[in-house]
Amino acid sequence: MYGDCQVLSSMVSGNVASPDSLFSSPIQNPNLGFMANMPPFNAFSSIIPEEGLMLIGRGVSKEEEMESGSGSGPLDGVLSCGEEHDNELQQQPPSQQQQQPVGKRKRYHRHTTRQIQEMEALFKECPHPDEKQRMKLSQELGLKPRQVKFWFQNRRTQMKAQQDRADNVVLRAENESLKNENFRLQAAIQNVVCPNCGGPAILGEMSFDEQQLRIENARLKDELERLSCIASRYSGRQLQPLGPAPPILLPSLDLDMGIYSRHFKETPVVSCNDIIPVPQISDQPSPFSGMLILDQDKPLVLDLAITAADHLVRMCRTNGPLWIRRDGRTTEALDLEEHAKTFPWPMDLKRQHGEVRTEASRDSAMVIMNSITLVDAFLDADKWMGLFPSVVSKSTTVQMLSPGVAGHGNGCLHLLHAELQFLSPLVPAREAHFFRYLQHNSEEGTWVIVDFPVDGFVDGLPTSLPWYRRRTSGCVIQDMPNGYSKVMWVEHAEVEEDKPVHQIFDQFVSTGVAFGATRWVSTLQRQCERLASLMARNIADLGVIPSPEARKNMMKLSQRMMRTFCASVHASGMQSWTALSESSDDTIRVTTRKNTEPGQPNGVILTAVSTTWLPFSHQQVFELLTDEQRRCELDVLSSGNSLHEVAHIANGSHPRNCVSLLRVNAASNSSHSVELLLQESSTHPSGGSIVVYATIDVDAVQVAMSGEDPSYIPLLPTGFVISPAAPPNAVIRSSSSSGDGSAGTIGCLLTIGMQVLASAVPSAKLNLSSVTAINNHLRNTVQQISAVLGGGAAAEPAAMAPEQ
Repeated sequence: MYGDCQVLSSMVSGNVASPDSLFSSPIQNPNLGFMANMPPFNAFSSIIPEEGLMLIGRGVSKEEEMESGSGSGPLDGVLSCGEEHDNELQQQPPSQQQQQPVGKRKRYHRHTTRQIQEMEALFKECPHPDEKQRMKLSQELGLKPRQVKFWFQNRRTQMKAQQDRADNVVLRAENESLKNENFRLQAAIQNVVCPNCGGPAILGEMSFDEQQLRIENARLKDELERLSCIASRYSGRQLQPLGPAPPILLPSLDLDMGIYSRHFKETPVVSCNDIIPVPQISDQPSPFSGMLILDQDKPLVLDLAITAADHLVRMCRTNGPLWIRRDGRTTEALDLEEHAKTFPWPMDLKRQHGEVRTEASRDSAMVIMNSITLVDAFLDADKWMGLFPSVVSKSTTVQMLSPGVAGHGNGCLHLLHAELQFLSPLVPAREAHFFRYLQHNSEEGTWVIVDFPVDGFVDGLPTSLPWYRRRTSGCVIQDMPNGYSKVMWVEHAEVEEDKPVHQIFDQFVSTGVAFGATRWVSTLQRQCERLASLMARNIADLGVIPSPEARKNMMKLSQRMMRTFCASVHASGMQSWTALSESSDDTIRVTTRKNTEPGQPNGVILTAVSTTWLPFSHQQVFELLTDEQRRCELDVLSSGNSLHEVAHIANGSHPRNCVSLLRVNAASNSSHSVELLLQESSTHPSGGSIVVYATIDVDAVQVAMSGEDPSYIPLLPTGFVISPAAPPNAVIRSSSSSGDGSAGTIGCLLTIGMQVLASAVPSAKLNLSSVTAINNHLRNTVQQISAVLGGGAAAEPAAMAPEQ
C-alpha cells in the first residue's frame, strides 16, 4: 500500500452500500457467474517502485513542503507567507514563543518584485506551463524549478478561489431575485377572483372521486376519437363525434392527465362556468417546437403505432419467404416484394428524388437484464443513449403523445429525434425523427418496442446528413429466468445513396452490417453485462482496488473514457474532417478542436482516424491488442516497454471484457513518476471488438479510489474498433493472406482513433509537424499489427494514406 495513504489502503471491511444503478429499475436475480474464479492480484504497492513508497505515503519531502509555501502571496507582493508566520509568532505570549522550537520553524522564500512580475506575465499567457517553460523561467529568475512549479500551483488555486467568490455573489443575487418573484406570485394567486361571479376562484380543491371521473372521461373520449378515425377510414364517411358534456364539476388547476404540463408562463384565471383548456407543452424543452403533433392527429398516430407493433411481432416470428438467405451468406435478407405484400403501410410514404437503398436485418440474443429495466431505458432518451453509447450519439424526446396506462407504461407513445453513428468519420451518421410505441402483451409476457416513420405528420426537416427513414424497427422483449431477457430485434431503414461512403466501407454499409440488428443486439448484450458488473456486491477479488466504492468510481471513469472516444471519432453533422491526400485510397481523416471544458486537457486537441482491412479475424486482432505480453511487440504502442496489470474489473462473460489498470514498466519510471494506463476492452463473437485506453497518473487514481468525483480527471483516449468484414472491393485478396488458412475469407476492418494535445494554449495555431507525426504513427501501427499477426515483415496495408 501507499504507506500512510488512506486512499489506497487495504480493502474496506464491513457492509458497504451497493453502487446505484444507471437505471431506476433494479435487476432481478442477475447471474454474475462470469466474475467467478478471478486470478489473484498483487498489492497496489507494485505499481510504484519500493524506494518511492515512503515518499508517496508521506506526500512530499520536507524541503518541498517548505518551498511549496513560496506562492505569490498578495498581488502587490508586500507580505510573503514567511512574514505572516513570523507576525503570528510575535503576537503570541512570550511563554508560547519560548515553547516553539526555533529549529522546527518553517522557512519560507520571499520572491522579489521582478520574479513575481515575470511569473505573472507568463501566467496570463499560459496558466499551465510545461516542464521546459518552468525550467527556462527558473534559470532566468534564479529560482529552482520546483519553486516555480509551486508558485504556479498556488496562483491557480488563488485564481480559482477568487472566481468561486465571484460566482457565489452572482448566485446569491439570483437566489434573492427568485425569492422575490416567488413571493410576488404567491400574493397574486391569493388575490385571484372569478371574472363572472366576482368571488374567490377555487384552486385545486377536488375530491379523489372527481379526479377518477375526469381521468376516465378523458380516456373514453380518446378511445371514441380513435375509433371514429378508424371507422371513417374504412367506411369512407366522416363520423361526427359527440358534443362536449356540460360542465358540471368545478375545474382544478392541478388536473393532470399525464398529457399536459403543470407549468404555466402566466398565472391562470379560473372561471366558475368554463373550463379553461391548458395549452399543451412538451415534457422536455426541445428545439423542435415547430414539429409537435396536433391533438387531432394523435388518434391516427396511435392507430399507426398499433399497426407497426403488429408488423414488428410478425416480422420477428416469420421466416421464409419473408426472410431469405442469398449468395451463401449467413445473414438473412428481407424480401422487399414479400414485405410490401404482407405488411402494407396504411399511409403513403414520401418518395425521394435520388436513389434509395433499403437495409433490413434481424437477430436475437439473451441479455442479463429484466424486461422492466430494459423498457424503462428505451422510454428515456438519455438512458437509451447510455445503453448504446457506440451507436446512438444524440437522442431527444421531442414530444410525449401518450403516457400510456399508469404503472407500466403500456401504450406509451413518444416522438423522438436521434442521430445514429458508426465509429469512423468515413461512415456518415444518420439523423431521423420517428415515433416510438410500447405495447405489453400480458398473456405472452412480452413487451414490444417499435419505431415507425413520421411521414405525413412531420415533413421538410433540414439536415446536413444523408436522408434516412427509419421504417418499422425495434425489438420484442420476453422475460426469462434469473433476471435474463430474450430480445428479438428487427432493423429496417431506407437510406439515400447520393452520398456514398468510402470504398473501404462500401460493402460493409450497403449490406446493412454497419447499422444492422446484429450490431444493436451485440452492443446491448455487452452493455447489460457491464451494468450487471457495476451493480454487483461483495466481489472479493478487486486486485489493488480497496473498496466497492472505488471499484464503482473506476468503472465510471472508464465509462466516460469510452464515451469520450466514441464522440471524438464519428462523423457528426457538426464536425468536419480533412483528408490528408486526394487519393481515393486515403482513409486517414484529421480534425482539431479547442477544449476548455473539464474532463479533457485544455488546449488544441488533434484527432486522427484511419481504417484498414486486415486479412485476420477480429478475435485475432483483439487478442493481440489486449495481451500484455504480446503488446510489447508493437513498438509504436508500448515503445518497447512491457505492461503489468495491477487492477482488473470483469464486466462481461468473456475474460477480456474488462476494465484494467496497467502499469508501464518504463526505464523512466521512478519514485516520483509512474506511468499508468486505464483501459477498457470488450468483444462479441459477431458484433466486433473495441479497445480504448488513456494514460493516467497516480494522483488521478488516488482521487478515483478515494471516492471523490472523478469527472474532472483529464482523459485523452486512444482506441481500436475492430469489425468483422469481408474484403472490400478495393482490396485484392491473396490466396494465402489469412493467418488461419481460410484463403482470405476471414477479415476485419480495423479503425484506429488517436488523440494528441497539439498545444496547451487553446488559441494556438496547429503545427503541420504534428499532423505529419500522427499520420506516420497511424501507418506504423497498422504495419506492425500486420507483421506480428502475419509472423513476418508487414506488407503495405491496403487503403492507407501515402507519405506526406
